Amino acid sequence: MNFTSLTADLMGFWAEWVRPSAGLPTVLWSLLLAVAAASGHLVQRYMGLPKVVGYSIVGTVVGFAGFEGAVWPLQGIPLFLLELGVAIVLFEAGGRLPLRWFRHNPRVLLQSIVEASLTYFGVFWTLHWLGVPDPVANPIALIAIVASPAVLSRVIMDTRASGPVTERAMTLATLNTFYALALGYAQAGLIERAPQTLMQKLYPVAVVLGLSFVVGGLIALALRTALRVMSPTSENTSILLLAIIAAGAAMAAHMGGSAPLAALIGGVLLKALNPKPWAWPRQLGTAASLLTMLMFVLVSIVAAQADWSLPVASVVLAVIAVRAVAKVAGVAIANPGSGASWKQAFWVGCAMSPLSSIALLIASNFVTASPLLGTLITQVALPAILLMEVLGAVIATIAIHAVGEASNPWRPEAFSTTEDTQR
Repeated sequence: MNFTSLTADLMGFWAEWVRPSAGLPTVLWSLLLAVAAASGHLVQRYMGLPKVVGYSIVGTVVGFAGFEGAVWPLQGIPLFLLELGVAIVLFEAGGRLPLRWFRHNPRVLLQSIVEASLTYFGVFWTLHWLGVPDPVANPIALIAIVASPAVLSRVIMDTRASGPVTERAMTLATLNTFYALALGYAQAGLIERAPQTLMQKLYPVAVVLGLSFVVGGLIALALRTALRVMSPTSENTSILLLAIIAAGAAMAAHMGGSAPLAALIGGVLLKALNPKPWAWPRQLGTAASLLTMLMFVLVSIVAAQADWSLPVASVVLAVIAVRAVAKVAGVAIANPGSGASWKQAFWVGCAMSPLSSIALLIASNFVTASPLLGTLITQVALPAILLMEVLGAVIATIAIHAVGEASNPWRPEAFSTTEDTQR
């Protein structure tokens, strides 16, 4: 008996007594988030791993059990909640993007471009060599560019990390997310067409970027105006921030732009208009944390619904391996003159391993645009996203501890002695 039939039996049994309310799905989602929160805490406390690993494991188990609370491809409220969670993360990441750093150290931008290009072409050529059609290989290669700022920010938060490797990894992850969103959302509109000229290929990218810049600018101006009369630490300011980001995400998606890209641009522009230091965790508070946890659980539930088969497994593993090598190699190739050592460059590339919600959103756009090709794309993309949401978080944690930038020592209670635990 799977999860779906069990739910149907319960509904049938209680049909005569149950009264109209939010419904059983709301109860199930509430319990699921409660279990995910507890699992995240236990994984961090007893294994020393980031909480996102616990969230993902819970979502994976429920997804394999047949939970239908998130149907692929995402649409309606689940899609909006995922976009909102990603928008909040990218808005914060955009606000931390060090634009002045690029002026003094343009090699960081070069590292970003080389790493993203090498990842795209490495994955694309590998899939082409394995016999995957180019219309399918191209979206998967675009998805592979992404290094999830959402997972990386949670790892940084849980390890209390700070330092050059942490900052550079987060910066490069934010930049290649920008590239992947702009290209991915534009290419989704062309997936069933074959543009002949360069202008026909660049026009959709310009439209996505233009609309996202407009919405991002409106978000930044609204928040800048609010911050002139409201305290940055006020509870009402936190609510205002969330409400404006949510409105901007919905507006960008409705106009044909990219909701996450608009939020990222809004964060960058707001930082340029209001360069004072921000205290995002305190401002956004528990509501943002709940949305972020929901985002990770939702991604793992959806990804677990992929068609897991042995013939696809070799392709997925090849994509993951080539992507990992390309990210390390891309950062290392452009490392001379960037101010980082070779050891730091290696661990920066490793810290950019995670895949998660942004990759899932890009894949969802391709599925919506072309259900037939989208099915072939998700056969590879969804398993890769699920594996690298968990393994990527672990690899990023190892990288941060390897360079000594984590404030929390990696001493899980499961491996501590009684005397250490008492201390």
